[in-house]
Amino acid sequence: MPSITSPVDRSIAFSYEEPSLEEARKLVAQAASAQREVAALSLEARQALCLAAYERYGDHLDEHARAITRMMGKPVGQARGEYQRSMKERVNALVEMAPSALADNRPKEKAGFNRFTTREPVGVVLVIAAWNYPLLVPTNALFAAVLAGNSVVIKHAPQTMGVGAQLARAFEEAGAPKGLVTYLPASHETVAALLAERLFGYVAFTGSVRGGHEISRAAAAQGFTPVGLELGGNDPAIILPDCDFDSAVENAVDGAFYNSGQSCCAVKRVLVHESLRARFVEAAAELIKKYVVGNPLEDGTTLGPVVNEAAAERVRAHVSDALAKGGKRIVDAASFNVPTLSGCYLAPELIDNASPDSLLMREETFGPALGVAGFNSDEEAIRLTNDQPYGLTASIWTKDAARAERIGRSLEVGTVFMNRCDYLDPEMPWTGTKDSGTGSSLSPLGFLAVTRPKNFHFRLP
Repeated sequence: MPSITSPVDRSIAFSYEEPSLEEARKLVAQAASAQREVAALSLEARQALCLAAYERYGDHLDEHARAITRMMGKPVGQARGEYQRSMKERVNALVEMAPSALADNRPKEKAGFNRFTTREPVGVVLVIAAWNYPLLVPTNALFAAVLAGNSVVIKHAPQTMGVGAQLARAFEEAGAPKGLVTYLPASHETVAALLAERLFGYVAFTGSVRGGHEISRAAAAQGFTPVGLELGGNDPAIILPDCDFDSAVENAVDGAFYNSGQSCCAVKRVLVHESLRARFVEAAAELIKKYVVGNPLEDGTTLGPVVNEAAAERVRAHVSDALAKGGKRIVDAASFNVPTLSGCYLAPELIDNASPDSLLMREETFGPALGVAGFNSDEEAIRLTNDQPYGLTASIWTKDAARAERIGRSLEVGTVFMNRCDYLDPEMPWTGTKDSGTGSSLSPLGFLAVTRPKNFHFRLP
């Protein structure tokens, strides 16, 4: 029986039984049956179901949040916050947008004809969810899919496999048809086999670039199952000379170290105008020293462990590479009381003068380590931003909105922020370019992926 080793203290956080391929087929068949039931409901009934499922999840919030913390290590207050703030905002926004997003589209009137396009459900949607925000990541596709009349099969990354069971329970307690939201703790091989059998109408994948390639190949092996990919990022904060300095520093640091830096759209690197660099590094160091590294189940902890020891080793390797290439360590690990409960605890790192060629600045470190580099012109900041295989978000810190828009139009990213970062606006499409993925979730555009258009072109008698 597979089990999850907790990064908190090396204990077993969760165990589960992997279904055989035949058992998995039966679960998907049950989901297909439930899809026909939910598609027959009115949109108003599906909206009520989604809102009720959100509430039922909250009935067990403390239990669920502590389980998430034990599985992947984020402070328990942050685990609760996934539900209380971001999930609430996203579910409510999707419910509110559904009527207009799913409404028939009618072209201009044409004498003697009735023409319109409907949006029909694609059937069973497979959601493959990453571990870093195990509740929020599936929310985007899950609720849009159910609102559109689909059923959903959830397969989490092994580290947070138990969260799929939490979500399935919430929909069951809300009165959903049996199997409408199905928890599938299957192996990669079983999922690949199901994809080859063309059992899904759409696949929403959030994870690594390598995983995105694997899912794309599996989905295309025997057919043309559409796939949406939300992958990695190496998101810069671009600090301009006219910024609100205190706000820029505070938000860039929080955007870099929240959830131990384990967010696809976290601030991964800071590009700061040379006129502010020394001041920025000094101010950021003072804020970083205020973090409390500790057991994430205990009150007062603001920085928990990273997800596993391999992740910790990657962070250490990226920092070592940056130091070897001329970077300067600003925050000393001796400033923190780092637990030894497991090998997953890391002191936060701030590296000044990080080389653009270092692993810390070129790859997705995905941990509590932040590199800082200077620039002297807007054009140089644009070049440093775009000289990357990723293109998820970038944040620009300035009081000049026109300048931010001018720079932003030259950045090869899916979202340009001004004076904020590390945020998904549910009323805008979440999307990326290059190795950050393809497709969109959230916003009215997010409903397009989980529906297919059907045209009605009638010549009237």
